[in-house]
Amino acid sequence: MLPKRRRARIGSPGGNAASSERPSTRFPGITIYLVERRMGRSRRAFLTRLARSKGFRVLDACSSEVTHIVMEQTSAEEAVCWQEHRATAAPSECTPATLLDISWLTESLAAGQPVPMESRHRLEVAEPRKAPPSSIWMPAYACQRPTPLTHHNISLSEALETLAEAAGFEGREGHSLTFLRAASVLRALPRPVVALTQLRGLPHFGEHSFRVVQELLEHGVCEEVERVRHSERFQTMKLFTQIFGVGVRTADRWYQEGLRTLDDLREQPQRLTQQQKAGVQYYQDLSTPVLQPDAEALQQLVEAAVEQVLSGATVTLTGGFRRGKLQGHDVDFLITHPEEGQEAGLLPRVIRCLQDQGLVLYQQYQHSLYGAPGHHSHTMDAFERSFCIFRLPQPPGASVREDPSCPAWKAVRVDLVVAPISQFPFALLGWTGSKLFQRELRRFSRKEKGLCLNSHGLFNPEQNTVFHVASEEDIFRHLGLEYLPPEQRNA
Repeated sequence: MLPKRRRARIGSPGGNAASSERPSTRFPGITIYLVERRMGRSRRAFLTRLARSKGFRVLDACSSEVTHIVMEQTSAEEAVCWQEHRATAAPSECTPATLLDISWLTESLAAGQPVPMESRHRLEVAEPRKAPPSSIWMPAYACQRPTPLTHHNISLSEALETLAEAAGFEGREGHSLTFLRAASVLRALPRPVVALTQLRGLPHFGEHSFRVVQELLEHGVCEEVERVRHSERFQTMKLFTQIFGVGVRTADRWYQEGLRTLDDLREQPQRLTQQQKAGVQYYQDLSTPVLQPDAEALQQLVEAAVEQVLSGATVTLTGGFRRGKLQGHDVDFLITHPEEGQEAGLLPRVIRCLQDQGLVLYQQYQHSLYGAPGHHSHTMDAFERSFCIFRLPQPPGASVREDPSCPAWKAVRVDLVVAPISQFPFALLGWTGSKLFQRELRRFSRKEKGLCLNSHGLFNPEQNTVFHVASEEDIFRHLGLEYLPPEQRNA
């Protein structure tokens, strides 16, 4: 974490962002964009500085102004695939830029002026491409590609996600992440996978994932996946980790001690924390999907309580519902106030207001840890929050439980999070998800841009600076990424 008094603020893009391009340009008809893929961040930064010092105009982001796109260690076929992928988001009247090998730039820098473009410099295919299904170009990071909620390869992605979950239960995080990334690629494909050739060249598709998809395509079922799904350990771990307050380590310990069912836990309440006791008590409701109307009803209740406590504060629905999901396992709300500092101490008062209405069955409050000793900038977030179970009244006639004598309400998991307005865009981005999208976004920031991103801010650790933003769009722009709306972040 960067000390506040030493941080320098970097303005929101769009104001003087262009001033960093160059002191002057000697060749006004040429605008260059260097593709970082294969070239690497450090080398790209070095070549950019060198080219600008010699009077070339080099942009940090690819736009309609670019006339020359320079790539390194890239074949003509790959270059054209990359350009076609970008063209889908570009205005149709834009003239495609010339695709060039790095050799053209290095020769131009040595000559001090643009050298003539010869055939050896050009990255173009001689004949119009007739692209087979296997020629899809797919960016390596999930944050670089739109991933809709509804996609074409549900059965394939679910199989890989099952293996990812099983690997996570075994503590094999590397294997779990490998399967998740492969599943994410399948989710982003523009058409169904019907042949193995379509997997050729796709990122994150190792031998194991390839074999699973091959078996599914050839037989309609994968023996390994079915074995995992029906195993006692997988089913028990899945049951336990669905309990409010139970993580993988606790579930694994219980399994190793011979526990298998909820009744086993109820018979030994001394094993459970207060949070876990609440999770077991309301398990039937909490394991039932929360529907969008429930989320909207909860938002009205929370908004009313927040307005009663602090006028002008806002409540934003985040998580899967913001990404377009019609149901989820819990509901997340992000609370802020347009005046910095007004949000301090808000949450306990909101909780008391909701408790007075009989709407809170359980809650666990956590103070803000941001800036506290021991908190690190790589932490996802340390906001003030409350993990709750709400008592949500149901409309007349709603079927809540099989037993008609039960009261007309159901228990729902709710997280309330409070963020200062200066950190709100980062908090909104982080709490919207998906989990893998956020993980990939932070990995891209670190590996490709040398920046640290979390739900509190975007930091440059080398220059000891923090970026000021007003929206999620600003964050994407600072990272050189195309903005993806929430409904396209379902990685």
